[in-house]
Amino acid sequence: MKQKTKIFKLILLFIVIAIAIGVTIYLIPVIKDLSTAQGQQAFKQRIDNSGFIGVLILFGLQFAQIFLFIIPGEPIEILAGICYGGLWGTIFIMLSAAIISAFIYILVHKLGRKFIYDFVSKEKIEKIENSKVFQNPKTIRFIIFILFFIPGTPKDLLTYIAALLPIKPLEFIIISTIARFPSVISSTLAGENILAGNWQFSLMVYGITFLIVAIVVFIMRRFDKNKVTDEAIRAIK
Repeated sequence: MKQKTKIFKLILLFIVIAIAIGVTIYLIPVIKDLSTAQGQQAFKQRIDNSGFIGVLILFGLQFAQIFLFIIPGEPIEILAGICYGGLWGTIFIMLSAAIISAFIYILVHKLGRKFIYDFVSKEKIEKIENSKVFQNPKTIRFIIFILFFIPGTPKDLLTYIAALLPIKPLEFIIISTIARFPSVISSTLAGENILAGNWQFSLMVYGITFLIVAIVVFIMRRFDKNKVTDEAIRAIK
């Protein structure tokens, strides 16, 4: 099983690299002209012409990003914003993340913890399982939300481990998907404005989103008298 998983991961990584190279080559003629109105229109036209194939390619990239959890999610979210705008790009990413998370949850539930060991070290899994905050039904929902909400936490690692935690599949998928929203909407809006050549607005969106997230996290941690958030972050690092 372990050898087959390694081969599968290598094949998937090779496919992702090949797709990324292919997409880059495909878009090079218009990417360099994004600062002009003609270049922006040409880029949008090329995306529109890709039709359903473009949707499948983007979904495949996001699947690989979550499944392998070694590829940063922000570039794919920005690409979704460039391709489909802030609104539809966000909807696409959120739905895709929910579908992929459900798939991984079911896969882990069916194949057991040995399947996770092929992706995550046994020591890290045991560290999380031995953490009281992750095994407490009263705190697990809060922990899942805050860890998916805070930028930079290993969200996709949690997707694998969720099947081992005291939380129902639907609860996990809903909470984790909603908590992704600030990060996703800021990236897709940034992508949409990059397409329009408005780099300043893209930076402003990121700044405002970071500020909102920081305020929300500060408030939530102020009410977190038992410091479960700090313990949870230490457990997954």
